[in-house]
Amino acid sequence: MAYTFEVLAERSRREILDLLREGERPVGELVDRLALTQPTVSKHLKVLREAGLVEVRQDAQRRWYRLRPEPLAEVDAWLAPYRRLWESRLDALERRLDQMPDRPEGDHP
Repeated sequence: MAYTFEVLAERSRREILDLLREGERPVGELVDRLALTQPTVSKHLKVLREAGLVEVRQDAQRRWYRLRPEPLAEVDAWLAPYRRLWESRLDALERRLDQMPDRPEGDHP
């Protein structure tokens, strides 16, 4: 999973995943949407493919890429305890704010 975090640390790769979340896309469309060169997009796709985050299928002369959600589920599972930690803190803050008396309009310190 550490490798997955390294791969996700690069902004362009996250942008590629965001586009693929909407559905399968050919390389050329990713190049157009990202305003990156084709070799640069291909290098990022190779890293994403090696990390198992995307898969490719060949259709004649075009390569179509799609998202593989399984590695992201592993990251989500790792983040779950941290999410619960923040949720409990935010819930405590909400309870505290609910206990505070409301101030009349225009009554500012």
